[in-house]
Amino acid sequence: MKLASVLTPLSEENLALAAQTGVESITIRYQGPTLEDWKPAVDLIRSYGMEIAAVEDAIAMENIIRGSEGRDEEIDGIIALLHIMKELAIPVLCYNFMAGTDWVRTKTDVLDRAGAKVTQFNLSEIDLAVSLDDASKQLEHEDLEAAALWENLEYFLRRVLPVAEQLEIDLAMHPDDPPLEVFMGRARIMNCVEGFKRLVELVPSSRNGICFCQGSFVEMGAAIPESIYELGKHIRYVHFRDVRGTKENFTETFHDNGPTDMAAAVKAYYDIGFTGPIRPDHVPQLYGEDCGEPGYTQLGRLFAYGYMRGLMHASQGNSEA
Repeated sequence: MKLASVLTPLSEENLALAAQTGVESITIRYQGPTLEDWKPAVDLIRSYGMEIAAVEDAIAMENIIRGSEGRDEEIDGIIALLHIMKELAIPVLCYNFMAGTDWVRTKTDVLDRAGAKVTQFNLSEIDLAVSLDDASKQLEHEDLEAAALWENLEYFLRRVLPVAEQLEIDLAMHPDDPPLEVFMGRARIMNCVEGFKRLVELVPSSRNGICFCQGSFVEMGAAIPESIYELGKHIRYVHFRDVRGTKENFTETFHDNGPTDMAAAVKAYYDIGFTGPIRPDHVPQLYGEDCGEPGYTQLGRLFAYGYMRGLMHASQGNSEA
């Protein structure tokens, strides 16, 4: 298991801080359609002695998800991306199947410990909903059925997985966040443990994997660490976070003060033989970070790095963590 991180912005200061605090690899967002678009970010990260953990976010998939005109062109774009990833030795592509939005919150400034700010979702305040991904702020109501989503997902996987197998790159599906059955009229299908079991059975492949976003599974009401053991052989990437509440009404927490036994979770990842990247997700905004991107500011990540490394060392010993 390797400590990873996303960095926003991907600056030399943030890279230095990550490397100095024990991060081994960096997740990067989509950079563009050509190899040359990727080289500056990849070379910069590697100049600090870190590798690239995964690609996630800002990947064009809206037509794939909806099954609408243009999906084959988007699939061709993802296949081209897989070839770039092979060239750059990037092992994991993390994606989601949420139509029209990415992760959604109704508040981004709820006060937590000593005034730190965290995000919150409350279904009763849906008029305040904000999609926290600049590429997909489409919160209009529309109808989209679950059956259509499953058909569209199978179509996508049957086109892309043979290439992923050939290139030895893992696809890692991220859960819906929030994991509701329907959001703004659109069905959601990656919203429960059974949905993820169906995913890996839909098109069986060693490259058809899961991004185990721990907070999303807590939102579902899934037991931690039991669901880690249950889905273990399919987990390719971990987002490490915690929330307090239910899928209809939850608040993010510091990594160390939510309801989940985080030490037991880390032990479970080791027990299942997980060797991939694990990164802190959705950290609090700390003092002086009011202008940062909610959930992705650097001081909260620095706290999370130390906490996670402590759990990893406690679980496996200094030589193996």
